[in-house]
Amino acid sequence: MIRHGRYLVFWQWRLDGSFTVSIFELGDAPATLALVHAASRPGMRISLTERAWKRVVVARAVVDRLVDGAAPIYGLNTGLGGNVGFRLSRPDIEAFQVQMIRGRCVGVGAPFAEPLARMMLLCRIIGLVQGGSGISPAVLEHMLAMFNAGLTPVIPGRGSIGGGDLGLCAAIGAAVIGEGQIFLNGVAHPAAQALAQVGLAPAVLGPKDALAILNASSITLGHGAAVLAEQAQLLGLGAVAAALADEGYAANPDIFDARLARARPAGGQERAAAMFRGLLAGSYLHDAGAARSIQDALSFRVLSQIYGPAITSLETAIESVETELNAAADNPLVLAEDGLILSTANFHTPAIALAFDQMAIVNCHLATASAYRVIKMMNAALSGLPKYLSPVGGASNGFNSLQKTVAYLHGEIRLKATPGSLDALPVSESVEDHAPQTPLVIRKLEEQMLPLRLLVAIEALVAAQAVDLRRCERLAAATGLLFRAIRCEVPVLVEDRATGPDVDRVCDLMRSKTLLDALVRAAGPDWAIPSFW
Repeated sequence: MIRHGRYLVFWQWRLDGSFTVSIFELGDAPATLALVHAASRPGMRISLTERAWKRVVVARAVVDRLVDGAAPIYGLNTGLGGNVGFRLSRPDIEAFQVQMIRGRCVGVGAPFAEPLARMMLLCRIIGLVQGGSGISPAVLEHMLAMFNAGLTPVIPGRGSIGGGDLGLCAAIGAAVIGEGQIFLNGVAHPAAQALAQVGLAPAVLGPKDALAILNASSITLGHGAAVLAEQAQLLGLGAVAAALADEGYAANPDIFDARLARARPAGGQERAAAMFRGLLAGSYLHDAGAARSIQDALSFRVLSQIYGPAITSLETAIESVETELNAAADNPLVLAEDGLILSTANFHTPAIALAFDQMAIVNCHLATASAYRVIKMMNAALSGLPKYLSPVGGASNGFNSLQKTVAYLHGEIRLKATPGSLDALPVSESVEDHAPQTPLVIRKLEEQMLPLRLLVAIEALVAAQAVDLRRCERLAAATGLLFRAIRCEVPVLVEDRATGPDVDRVCDLMRSKTLLDALVRAAGPDWAIPSFW
C-alpha cells in the first residue's frame, strides 16, 4: 500500500516483478478527474475509508429518524416535482422507491460507451460518500460490489437538462434493483442476469435510497471528465502543431519573450509564452537571420495571447467539474450535524455549463488562427516557399484543395461554438422553469472536437511539408518528435496525390497516448496544459 497523490492505493505485484493498481481507497481526500480516469479503468476496484463509512452511517441515522416524523420532507415522504404536495403514507415509502426509478427512466438514444458509463457510476459513488444523500449503507455497499465486479449500468445518451441528471441516473438506479441493462465484459445483459452472474442479488431500497441515487449530476460529471481529458489532449497537440508551423513558416520566436508577456500578464499569457518558448527551445529559429520578419501575421504572433485564455478556460472547466464531484449536491440534503434534511437547488449545474460553453468558444478562436496559418503556409508570397507547398510547381495542386477542407472544418467548429446553455423549457407544471442544459453543452463540446482534431492534423501535416521544403536544419525537441512521427506515417508530398487520407492518418497518429506523453516530456518543464488522461 502506498499513497498515490492524495489517495491510498493498494498495489498487486506479479511474479514477473510488474505491478498493477488493485484498489483505490476513497473518502478522505477530494476526488480529482485524474482519479476518476484511473479508478474507472478495467480491473480497478474501489473501497471506502473508515471516515467515509462513518459519514454515511451518521447521515442515514438522520433519515431513519425523520422518516416517521410529521413534517413533510421532499422526496422522503412527499412526491417529486409537480407532485411535491402529495404526502406519502409510511407503508408506501418503500414501494415508492421502485416506482420513482421506473417512472424516471426517460433516457433515449444510443447509450454511452461502457468505459464512460463506468466513470458515471464511479462519480455517483463518490457523491454518495460525501454523506449528504443519506443512502442506506447496505445499498452503497451493493453499488461498490457492482463496481468492483465489473458491472456497469447501460445508460442512455440523452434525457437530462442539467437540473440534476434524474432521467439518466435512473438507469443506474434500475441496474441496482435488477432492472434495465448492465454491461459485463463489454456485453449488455439484462440487469438481473448480470447481477446473478457475479453472485449479487438486486438491492432492496429503503426510504430516500432511490432519490439518493437519482438526484445527482453523475452523468454530467463522468461525461465532463472524459471530454475535458480529450480537450486537454487537443490543446497540447494544437500547441505543438502551431510551434511546428512556426518552424515551417520561419516565424519570429522573439514574440514569446518573457518580458513581453510580463508587460501585459493577461489570461494566462505568461504561462503560454513560457510553454511556447519551451516548445521552440533549441530550434533553428533562434539562429541569427533564421526568422524572416520582425513581425509576422497575427495568427503566428498571438499564440500566447489565445493559448493563455485557452489554458485558463480549461482549468476553470476542470475546477467546475471537480467541485461538483466532491460536493454534497443532493436534494433534499441531509445535514447530519444539525439532524436536518432540507430542500436545496444544489443539483443545478450552470457553472459547469457556462465553463464548457466558454471552452467551445475558445476552440473557435484556436481554429481560426490555425486555419489562417495553414493558408499562409501555402501562399508563396507570404511563406517564401513554393506555391501550395508543391515542390513540382507548374499546374501542381499541392495542398491547395485542402484549404476547402479547412474552411469546412472551421465552419463546423464555429457552429458547435454556439452556446448551448441559453435555452430551457419549463417542465413539471412549470415548477422546473430553469435549466442550464449542461449535458447538451458537454456533448456539443465533444462533437466539436472531431473537426478541431482534423484541423490540427491538417496544420501539422502542412507544417511538416513546409519544414521539408525549407530544409530546416534543426527542429526543437517536441516539434522534431511530431515531425518524425508524421513522416513515419506520411511521406513528403512531391507529385499530387490524395491528401485527405494523409490527414486521416495523421489524425489517428495524434490519438496515440504514447505520442502525447512523449510530446509533453519533450516540451520541457514549462508545459502549461493539465495532463490527466
